Amino acid sequence: MDEKALIDAARQGDVGSFNQLVLSYQSMVYNFAYRILGDRHAAADATQDAFISAFKAIGKFRGGSFKAWLLRIVTNACYDQLRRKQRQPTASLDALLVLDPSPVQSLTDFEESPEEYTVRQELSRVIQIGIGSLPPEQRVTLVLADVQGFSYQEIAGVTGVTLGTVKSRLSRARNKLRDFLLGQRELLPSRYRLKNE
Repeated sequence: MDEKALIDAARQGDVGSFNQLVLSYQSMVYNFAYRILGDRHAAADATQDAFISAFKAIGKFRGGSFKAWLLRIVTNACYDQLRRKQRQPTASLDALLVLDPSPVQSLTDFEESPEEYTVRQELSRVIQIGIGSLPPEQRVTLVLADVQGFSYQEIAGVTGVTLGTVKSRLSRARNKLRDFLLGQRELLPSRYRLKNE
């Protein structure tokens, strides 16, 4: 069954069809939430909240990109998680020290040496800390563009802002992330250290 047929069936109340959509998108949704929130448990909660909201609202889906519609719901679930965290802040060293760069699955390249694997993991960890340091709107825009590969137009649709705002947020996010990485050179593996020219 194709995606459109699954969506149509889910809109008619077919839970099995909606579950097929969940299976198709759960990895992407979780990874997106993880990159925004930087915490496995919060990402799992946001993912669950997003799919529950999507199930309740699927009757209102009027076509277009289902992926963009779903990511808009996930974005809102992530904002809810960030607001909860702001109201009830906790200081967890685990959140800073044990970031899983590939939360859903860890693919192993059999050509990759243990040293290369460790370097890649460390680089991913530092980048995730940098992403986590961005304001939420910039974080979402950066992840949609540079991790998910969305176009400016698609990002505008997901985030509900103008094209100019998307470009501005993305530019600011990239500059802040670059500045963060320049300030954290000692945490980066030596071959990935940025040169300050």
